[in-house]
Amino acid sequence: MPNVRERIEKVISENPVVLVMKGTPEFPQCGFSGQVIQILDYVGAPVVGVNVLEDADIRQGIKEYANWPTIPQLYVKGEFVGGCDIVREMFQSGELAAMLSDAGVPVKTQAGA
Repeated sequence: MPNVRERIEKVISENPVVLVMKGTPEFPQCGFSGQVIQILDYVGAPVVGVNVLEDADIRQGIKEYANWPTIPQLYVKGEFVGGCDIVREMFQSGELAAMLSDAGVPVKTQAGA
């Protein structure tokens, strides 16, 4: 059985956009996770959700992995991006879509771009 850190590294290295969240992308179970999913849906980024409510080891391990105390946590191409507030600010500034696009993640055309 791989340890928690290896499991986290595996999922974030194998998927371009990963959201460690409460619930699933289809059924977020907290408002912050839901907001990040809405933003990713809006920009059209394909996202893989990791539901911490189903895995207590991941729930604790991810906080230590990113040295970030809260969930959700967004990862793009294996890099930690941030939580809900950071993702929202990056979305509003246009930085999120640009970062995703630069990382080779397909996104919808930006309004005004």
